[in-house]
Amino acid sequence: MGVKKKLQLTSLLGLSLFTMTACATNGTASDITADSTDLWSKFVYFFAEIIRFLSFDISIGVGIILFTILIRTILLPVFQTQMVASRKMQEAQPRIKALQEQYPGRDMESRTKLDQEMRKVYKELGVKHSSSIWPILIQMPVLLALFQALSRVEFLKTGHFLWVNLGGVDTSFILPILAAVFTFLSSWLSNKALPERSGAMTGMMYGMPVLIFIFAISAPSGVALYWAVSNAYQVLQTYFLNNPFKIIAEREAVVQAERDLEGKKRRALKKAQKKKLSPLKKPPLIIVN
Repeated sequence: MGVKKKLQLTSLLGLSLFTMTACATNGTASDITADSTDLWSKFVYFFAEIIRFLSFDISIGVGIILFTILIRTILLPVFQTQMVASRKMQEAQPRIKALQEQYPGRDMESRTKLDQEMRKVYKELGVKHSSSIWPILIQMPVLLALFQALSRVEFLKTGHFLWVNLGGVDTSFILPILAAVFTFLSSWLSNKALPERSGAMTGMMYGMPVLIFIFAISAPSGVALYWAVSNAYQVLQTYFLNNPFKIIAEREAVVQAERDLEGKKRRALKKAQKKKLSPLKKPPLIIVN
């Protein structure tokens, strides 16, 4: 259920970005200024002002990088909650599959019983489905506002950073490639420690970088820069706060400890059985002269 929801929300975000990319490319969207009156335009212009402030008169690209780091740091607890919830949800999958085999029926009674048992498992593990989708919902307006700020606010459309015009596409494809690579690394690290990987998770791991690349080559370079920095931040966050190699090592240590304990129990049982089956020693004969 959690994966399906994430796929649906990701698809919605992708569709929104595709629509805005088309509008920006065709020039159908009007510019947003300080005099814009609607609430969304004011929100977009507010973002633009923050980026300009954080650029420190050096480059708008510096402002985008600092803005991205600021947003990701503020949202760090939310993203951390999402990662922990996703890992717990995947770790619960073997038990969920066992329940699905136990209640294979399609009738209402079987489905209700299965749902109740699944809820018990998720509650026992402290899994909340909402924890895995909140970051997507929170990031969506941020990304859309940033996209419109870079494509509809005049002083951001004219900004440059290194080799690119932040209001135009990156014809060298360097930023789109970096955005896609960091997206893949982020997903790969997040899925590395999972005991089981579903087809949907694998599809997201390989499909999202492709989608990000497709959108990034037609979106303003500032958006591609945001994606690259945001997912690079995610890679570092995953490595230092949810290191999959450490999680795997801890899991293997637990399994090895259980094996050692079972081995000790078997050896103790065999030793007890040998003592029980061995003949009783006869007392020595005492010969009296």
